[in-house]
Amino acid sequence: MKKVILLFLLMLPILSIAQKQETREFDPNFTHCVYIWLKHPDSQEDRKRFETSLRKFLNTSQYAKTNFVGTPPKAVRDVVDDSFTYNLIVTFESAEAQQSYQEEEAHLVFIEECKELWQKVVVYDAIDVNQ
Repeated sequence: MKKVILLFLLMLPILSIAQKQETREFDPNFTHCVYIWLKHPDSQEDRKRFETSLRKFLNTSQYAKTNFVGTPPKAVRDVVDDSFTYNLIVTFESAEAQQSYQEEEAHLVFIEECKELWQKVVVYDAIDVNQ
């Protein structure tokens, strides 16, 4: 019995990693790429407020399957635009799920909490070419 318990305890970290990887699997059906330019990109207070609200929103969204939040590295090629402050990439199982995401309470609260922080938002949506 002790061996079974020990084996189970040794397997927990592996099961946890596998579960995290499973929930982070990219879904190519519908991607929603958002580029955000803050009014005061050097303000640590604005950044903290934005990131806190964004994380709260993404953690409670019923529709977003995976998400990535990033900031631009310094561009070294002319074709790379590094002028934005934040990039958000969210995947969905369908265009309908993405539309529901647009209307869900968590998304609307995020917009209300942060809309005064940004000066520009550009969105690129895409569907898988194999659909």
